[in-house]
Amino acid sequence: MKPTELFLGILTAVGGFVDVSELVFMSQAGSRFGYALIWVVVLSTIGIMVFGEMSGRVAAIAKQPVFNLMRHRLGLRLGLVTLIASFISNMITCAAEIGGVALVLQLLTGAPYPLMALAATLAFIATVWLLPFKWIERTYGLLGLFMLVFGAALVAIHPPWREIAGGLVPQVPKGLPTRDLVAYAYFAVALLSAVMFPYETYFYSSGAIEDEWSEKDLGTNRLTTTVGFGLGALLAIALLASAAQLFGPAGISPELIGTVAQQAAVPFGKVGLLLALLGMLFAIGGAAIETCLANAYSLGQFFGWRWGRHCRPEEAPRFTLTWNAVFAGSLVIVLTGVEPIQLAEYAVVAAILVLPLTYLPLLLLAGDKTYMRAHANGPVAKILGWGFFALITIAAIAALPLFLITSGGQL
Repeated sequence: MKPTELFLGILTAVGGFVDVSELVFMSQAGSRFGYALIWVVVLSTIGIMVFGEMSGRVAAIAKQPVFNLMRHRLGLRLGLVTLIASFISNMITCAAEIGGVALVLQLLTGAPYPLMALAATLAFIATVWLLPFKWIERTYGLLGLFMLVFGAALVAIHPPWREIAGGLVPQVPKGLPTRDLVAYAYFAVALLSAVMFPYETYFYSSGAIEDEWSEKDLGTNRLTTTVGFGLGALLAIALLASAAQLFGPAGISPELIGTVAQQAAVPFGKVGLLLALLGMLFAIGGAAIETCLANAYSLGQFFGWRWGRHCRPEEAPRFTLTWNAVFAGSLVIVLTGVEPIQLAEYAVVAAILVLPLTYLPLLLLAGDKTYMRAHANGPVAKILGWGFFALITIAAIAALPLFLITSGGQL
């Protein structure tokens, strides 16, 4: 197996886990509740590994991306509702990512935020227009690995490893007043949604088809979902644990990207800060491209258009028009002045609401021996798949009330 075959998983993991919502939610969760929510990150990571592996396997064997399944398994009406809801969620997320990249560029250059948002959008359009799919994977996947500085920073500040290990055990912190318990529940649901964002499976399964996966790639699929998503989880936990040690005792709520980047600056100074900002730049940029292409993939697959970056623009005009329009619409949202972090909060809630409808058709087809033959879900995959489906359904029911009661975790 060539190492380059892992780039799809790395890009999905780094862009999916460590996007603008992850940066802030993980840091805020650590600052407010210490290490008590690490178990949610681990549990959610297992969930996205399960569904990511299924989506790659279905793409390799049945040659079916997620939204092609959506229409056939949910029917036109319910499938259309899911399409619209996921499109809105992805558009908001893409806007949040563009805003996040603009903030990082502003910190690096001192240039005005609106100008940096425009520059970032044009750079993303040029990237998708000019680079083959594999090079998009490689560029953002590898450069996003500058984020590893956060892992090194955690080691350098000598955290209490015993307490971090204790966070792996499912728990509700003792002695919290009622309003903090409700906020804890909100952050648990928000972290679950942020880790299991549906656009990750849209992008991953479509990317598998773009890369022409077949039965011989099933091993690669298992490895990329395990290594890629596992890497993203370790980075997320490093962000949470660093915030718990650095920001929690000082009562600091890291609501700005620059504040989050300071986690690497504490042990490593200006070099750490620069590496952190560069890693954030490419990780968030990768997420912006993922969410944009996820919307274009979704529309193309649902309505039966020709789609894919393997096609020249004139060969797939509606697909090309869609991803350009998503970038343009996202830029317009950013230029209204809405804070990227606020957009990320809206996107996380919107995403959790569509998670059950996203993963239900995937579960049904992955277990269908007519399509999957010998590669249909086995007993373990069935138990894990339906178990996580029940979990995300409960989370989807609770998400909106918790968001409203806690004012997005600000209570």
